[in-house]
Amino acid sequence: MWKKHPKALPFLFFSEMWERFGYYLMIGIFTLYLKDSVDGFNMDEKDSASLYGTFIALVFFTPFLGGLIADRYLGYRRSIIFGGLLMGVGYCTMGIHNETMLYVSMALVIVGNGFFKPNISTLLGNVYSTPQHMHQKDEGYNIFYMGINIGAFVCNFFGAALYTTIGWGAAFAAAGVGMFIGVITFITGTKHYKAYDVRKPLHPGDMPLGKILALVILPSIIFGVIGWFIKGTEGFVFDSNSTDAFIFACIPVLIFYAALLVRSSKEERPAMGAMLSIFAVVILFWAIFKQNGSALNTWASRYTDRSVSGAMGNFLATLKQTDKPVNTTYKLDSVVKLDHQFRKVKVEGKEIKELGYPSYFKNVAAEKLPQEGEVVKAWLPSLSQSINPFWVIVLTPLIVAFFTWLRRKGKEPSTPTKIAFGLLISALSVLIMVAAVKVGQNGADKVSVWWLIGSYGVVTIGELFLSPMGLSLVSKLSPVRITSLMMGGWFLSTSIGNKLSGILASKWDEYDNKTSYFWLNFILLGAAAVFLFVLLKWLNKVMREKGVN
Repeated sequence: MWKKHPKALPFLFFSEMWERFGYYLMIGIFTLYLKDSVDGFNMDEKDSASLYGTFIALVFFTPFLGGLIADRYLGYRRSIIFGGLLMGVGYCTMGIHNETMLYVSMALVIVGNGFFKPNISTLLGNVYSTPQHMHQKDEGYNIFYMGINIGAFVCNFFGAALYTTIGWGAAFAAAGVGMFIGVITFITGTKHYKAYDVRKPLHPGDMPLGKILALVILPSIIFGVIGWFIKGTEGFVFDSNSTDAFIFACIPVLIFYAALLVRSSKEERPAMGAMLSIFAVVILFWAIFKQNGSALNTWASRYTDRSVSGAMGNFLATLKQTDKPVNTTYKLDSVVKLDHQFRKVKVEGKEIKELGYPSYFKNVAAEKLPQEGEVVKAWLPSLSQSINPFWVIVLTPLIVAFFTWLRRKGKEPSTPTKIAFGLLISALSVLIMVAAVKVGQNGADKVSVWWLIGSYGVVTIGELFLSPMGLSLVSKLSPVRITSLMMGGWFLSTSIGNKLSGILASKWDEYDNKTSYFWLNFILLGAAAVFLFVLLKWLNKVMREKGVN
């Protein structure tokens, strides 16, 4: 896999793999931790999804500033190490069960990712900037992306075993250890990318950092505070103060990128316009895709048949990958009262209890119900977070080989074309979930996990056409002096999409018919795909004028 690629690639590959091991372990259990009524914060679906969306949005919001600081002052290597250490500490402290510590830990992860994420991607692009390796850039980003997903695949098994046997704190600590290993790996490979860690001097017309802080960052903070307090506790635009705060905070940053476009030179403007157009469109991809940690996690928990029997059941139980027996023993007990869609029934704002069976059995078909007192082995819902990275690991070599074959024939599509098809394929994946809802009679019966596996398989193809290609696009089109800043713009679009995913997921319980929820997702992705195909002729023209594909 490394043959004919720069020697820096394996070190960046494994650094990112371990970083993503930590991040996805943390994010895979985050909403489960928030909703845990015993050892967590007993949040409902709406509040946990809203906080999840705000958190992952801010995680991808800060690369805007982290990229800028790296470009002009710290350099990429220092920024990556500093960011990695902050994230490692944040993961380790997140499991300390205290609301204040939860928010402090989230802040450390948010700031740390701002320094780590855009700069390791930019450094990779710089490594492939030589004439010898320029033609391998898309392939290099695909391989790099596979590293991300190896970490994302493995981590959930560790997380599941740790939080079921020791507790949430141990699982979060494991995420921190993974991050620290990633930092050590990165430092080890320094000699292979030292030459590509080049700071960009200010050019005439460039805005100094102090001015950016005064005109962009400070206004973002002020706008965020206004968004939080503008209408008491209910929110002004949305029904959440945190959502309003994030949306308002984005306004100065969006104006900044618009100003970059307006102030750019005649030669730079087409490329800048192309990048910003794609950034805007892919927001809707992330809005749907990032529901894996919220709505699709809920689907796995409530509506998927997770039972395993025989040798496989015993094997998973031995590895601590199954629900605690108290949650899967078919025995009458005092349980929280739920309606037909697993929503807590409340009286005067307080949840009530009833004599019944654990919630797992609420939508198990009558003929499949176990005997009284029987324990059912059910794999943990967080393991569903490994389905997408599994597909990435399996499909990445095939996608890379496919595009290599097309390149040899002189028929490889342009990067914008790949992204457009990525959106279209991702939209098709949602139709599988529509079918799953219908088969399960809108939640009345649990459905096979194969529906979830199938949906993830299709969206993964779309993801591989889109996500690594976006990183590659920035490194191809961006003016060298602001590459990390534009990489921050890519992550800003990811951030806004992530927040939108939280907004959509927070509405999950409001949809009695879940097909309507998934049809909405399909329409959003389909519209994004159509819009990008309309722009494709112009985008490909810009690519040709820049001498790239």
